[in-house]
Amino acid sequence: MDIQFITLNWHLFAALVVISTLIVVDTLRRSGGSNQVSAVQLPQLINHEGAIVVDVCESAEFNKGHIPAAINIPMGEFKDNLKRLNKYRDKKKPIVLTCQSGTRAGRAAAILRKNEFSDVYTLTGGVTAWEKENLPIER
Repeated sequence: MDIQFITLNWHLFAALVVISTLIVVDTLRRSGGSNQVSAVQLPQLINHEGAIVVDVCESAEFNKGHIPAAINIPMGEFKDNLKRLNKYRDKKKPIVLTCQSGTRAGRAAAILRKNEFSDVYTLTGGVTAWEKENLPIER
Protein backbone atom coordinates (compact mmCIF):
# COMPACT_ATOMS: atom_id res chain seq x y z
CA MET A 1 0.00 0.00 0.00
CA ASP A 2 1.12 3.51 -0.70
CA ILE A 3 2.14 5.37 2.47
CA GLN A 4 0.79 8.64 1.09
CA PHE A 5 -2.66 7.07 0.59
CA ILE A 6 -2.69 5.80 4.17
CA THR A 7 -1.55 9.18 5.49
CA LEU A 8 -4.22 11.08 3.55
CA ASN A 9 -6.96 8.57 4.38
CA TRP A 10 -5.92 7.55 7.89
CA HIS A 11 -9.53 7.54 9.07
CA LEU A 12 -10.46 4.91 6.45
CA PHE A 13 -7.46 2.80 7.38
CA ALA A 14 -8.32 3.07 11.10
CA ALA A 15 -11.92 2.04 10.37
CA LEU A 16 -10.65 -0.98 8.42
CA VAL A 17 -8.49 -2.07 11.37
CA VAL A 18 -11.34 -1.60 13.88
CA ILE A 19 -13.89 -3.47 11.75
CA SER A 20 -11.45 -6.33 11.09
CA THR A 21 -10.73 -6.62 14.82
CA LEU A 22 -14.44 -6.65 15.66
CA ILE A 23 -15.10 -9.43 13.15
CA VAL A 24 -12.31 -11.59 14.58
CA VAL A 25 -13.40 -10.97 18.19
CA ASP A 26 -17.04 -11.75 17.39
CA THR A 27 -16.10 -14.97 15.62
CA LEU A 28 -13.99 -16.12 18.58
CA ARG A 29 -16.73 -15.15 21.04
CA ARG A 30 -19.37 -17.11 19.13
CA SER A 31 -17.24 -20.23 18.99
CA GLY A 32 -16.21 -20.05 22.64
CA GLY A 33 -12.64 -20.35 21.42
CA SER A 34 -13.34 -23.91 20.30
CA ASN A 35 -12.90 -25.52 16.93
CA GLN A 36 -15.76 -25.14 14.51
CA VAL A 37 -17.21 -27.82 12.28
CA SER A 38 -19.57 -27.26 9.35
CA ALA A 39 -22.84 -29.10 8.82
CA VAL A 40 -21.23 -31.01 5.95
CA GLN A 41 -18.22 -32.06 8.08
CA LEU A 42 -20.24 -33.13 11.13
CA PRO A 43 -21.45 -36.53 9.79
CA GLN A 44 -17.83 -37.44 9.03
CA LEU A 45 -16.77 -36.50 12.56
CA ILE A 46 -19.60 -38.61 13.98
CA ASN A 47 -18.89 -41.63 11.75
CA HIS A 48 -15.09 -41.63 11.89
CA GLU A 49 -14.35 -40.33 15.40
CA GLY A 50 -17.54 -41.20 17.28
CA ALA A 51 -18.35 -37.55 18.02
CA ILE A 52 -21.17 -36.85 20.45
CA VAL A 53 -23.62 -34.08 19.51
CA VAL A 54 -24.95 -32.02 22.42
CA ASP A 55 -27.79 -29.61 21.67
CA VAL A 56 -28.00 -26.78 24.23
CA CYS A 57 -31.42 -25.54 23.06
CA GLU A 58 -34.25 -25.42 25.58
CA SER A 59 -36.34 -28.62 25.67
CA ALA A 60 -39.32 -27.16 23.75
CA GLU A 61 -37.00 -25.90 21.00
CA PHE A 62 -35.18 -29.26 20.91
CA ASN A 63 -38.47 -31.16 20.52
CA LYS A 64 -39.38 -29.07 17.45
CA GLY A 65 -36.40 -30.55 15.61
CA HIS A 66 -32.82 -31.60 16.29
CA ILE A 67 -29.89 -33.49 14.81
CA PRO A 68 -30.50 -37.26 15.08
CA ALA A 69 -28.93 -38.87 18.19
CA ALA A 70 -28.22 -35.46 19.74
CA ILE A 71 -28.26 -35.24 23.53
CA ASN A 72 -30.27 -32.32 24.92
CA ILE A 73 -28.69 -30.39 27.78
CA PRO A 74 -30.41 -26.97 27.88
CA MET A 75 -28.06 -24.02 28.31
CA GLY A 76 -29.84 -22.99 31.51
CA GLU A 77 -28.96 -26.37 33.04
CA PHE A 78 -25.61 -26.87 31.35
CA LYS A 79 -23.26 -26.25 34.29
CA ASP A 80 -25.31 -28.54 36.53
CA ASN A 81 -25.18 -31.38 33.98
CA LEU A 82 -21.47 -31.48 33.15
CA LYS A 83 -21.22 -34.89 34.84
CA ARG A 84 -23.28 -36.35 31.97
CA LEU A 85 -20.45 -35.45 29.60
CA ASN A 86 -17.52 -36.72 31.71
CA LYS A 87 -17.86 -40.24 30.31
CA TYR A 88 -17.19 -38.91 26.80
CA ARG A 89 -14.14 -36.96 27.93
CA ASP A 90 -12.71 -40.13 29.47
CA LYS A 91 -13.25 -42.02 26.18
CA LYS A 92 -11.57 -39.17 24.30
CA LYS A 93 -14.61 -38.65 22.08
CA PRO A 94 -15.11 -35.27 20.41
CA ILE A 95 -18.06 -33.27 21.70
CA VAL A 96 -19.89 -31.11 19.17
CA LEU A 97 -22.11 -28.44 20.66
CA THR A 98 -25.02 -26.97 18.78
CA CYS A 99 -28.10 -24.81 19.23
CA GLN A 100 -30.40 -23.10 16.77
CA SER A 101 -27.86 -20.57 15.47
CA GLY A 102 -24.56 -21.39 17.19
CA THR A 103 -24.39 -18.58 19.77
CA ARG A 104 -25.37 -20.59 22.87
CA ALA A 105 -23.16 -23.43 21.70
CA GLY A 106 -20.18 -21.06 21.84
CA ARG A 107 -20.96 -20.20 25.46
CA ALA A 108 -21.30 -23.90 26.31
CA ALA A 109 -17.96 -24.61 24.61
CA ALA A 110 -16.28 -22.00 26.81
CA ILE A 111 -17.72 -23.75 29.90
CA LEU A 112 -16.39 -27.12 28.72
CA ARG A 113 -12.94 -25.66 28.05
CA LYS A 114 -12.86 -24.18 31.57
CA ASN A 115 -13.67 -27.67 32.87
CA GLU A 116 -10.73 -29.22 31.01
CA PHE A 117 -12.58 -30.76 28.07
CA SER A 118 -10.14 -30.61 25.18
CA ASP A 119 -11.85 -32.06 22.10
CA VAL A 120 -14.73 -29.58 21.80
CA TYR A 121 -16.32 -28.29 18.59
CA THR A 122 -19.23 -26.02 17.79
CA LEU A 123 -21.46 -26.49 14.77
CA THR A 124 -21.09 -23.41 12.60
CA GLY A 125 -24.54 -21.91 12.07
CA GLY A 126 -26.20 -24.43 14.39
CA VAL A 127 -29.24 -26.52 13.50
CA THR A 128 -30.26 -23.83 11.01
CA ALA A 129 -27.14 -24.55 8.92
CA TRP A 130 -27.78 -28.30 9.29
CA GLU A 131 -31.29 -27.86 7.86
CA LYS A 132 -30.03 -25.65 5.02
CA GLU A 133 -27.81 -28.53 3.90
CA ASN A 134 -30.94 -30.75 3.78
CA LEU A 135 -29.53 -33.08 6.41
CA PRO A 136 -31.97 -35.16 8.49
CA ILE A 137 -33.86 -33.64 11.40
CA GLU A 138 -35.44 -35.72 14.12
CA ARG A 139 -38.74 -34.46 15.52
